[in-house]
Amino acid sequence: MPALVRSQSSFRGWVAGILFQMLALLLPRPTWAAALTLEDGPNRIIYETASLLARPDSLEVDIPADGAYHSPRRYRAVPLAALLSALAAPPGSELEAAATDGFAAQIPLARALQTGTGSARAWLAIEPTDAPWPPLPGKQVSAGPFYIVWEHPEASRISSEYWAYQLSTLRYVPAPSARWPQVGVDPALPRDHPARAGQAMFEATCLACHRINGGGSAEMGPDLNRPMNPTEYFQMSALRRYLRDPASVRTWPEQKMPGFGPERLSEAELQAIIAYLTHMAERRPR
Repeated sequence: MPALVRSQSSFRGWVAGILFQMLALLLPRPTWAAALTLEDGPNRIIYETASLLARPDSLEVDIPADGAYHSPRRYRAVPLAALLSALAAPPGSELEAAATDGFAAQIPLARALQTGTGSARAWLAIEPTDAPWPPLPGKQVSAGPFYIVWEHPEASRISSEYWAYQLSTLRYVPAPSARWPQVGVDPALPRDHPARAGQAMFEATCLACHRINGGGSAEMGPDLNRPMNPTEYFQMSALRRYLRDPASVRTWPEQKMPGFGPERLSEAELQAIIAYLTHMAERRPR
């Protein structure tokens, strides 16, 4: 009889163990806070989700036309200018917003620091650990844990690439042409040459995903001048169509490049980028 009791006790213990394991799987697991780094090279500050949400300057911000979700959104966010003020920028710096997927936007620091009425204003949106944002359109991930959003982007001609999401690092860096001289046009070009305007547009729009002549810090797309330039292997009509709607020209697994419609890139801006690429095809380092 005692042996039977022991057997029943062992069985009950085994069942209890199984139930405990199942309950552990069903209960919410602890979520580790995400961290955002602000750095200027030797110095760095690390912000965690909880500390950002607890800041006295965090607010609920309505974004009528969200750059990543393409719909009205509301976020808990802190003013980007206030966040950046914790670490003084070296003279001549720009802001690099680096994401976990290799995206690295080069944002003019003056734009990021704007707070005046009538100008675009940048906010750092924070994804709460207990209320995750929905997946981005066509993706399986959200824009979190940190995302730069803009109020009144039309007031300061904010590039679509300045809506940087899945952020991991904000860093002060030299301007692209100073940091990577190989991205620059021939200094002898006339001031009004379209390739000069194209370089500025390339830095604002394309350098976030691509490099050129090895210059750039993004790791998402290929170098656009090595080993060949798109103007060398695309017919011009196909290149223009590709920039407007890549999937209409060719598709491949894990295609990430978005289309740059007229609302994101005007006809003059598109033409300037093509002029820049055409010019840079003649400036490929050996």
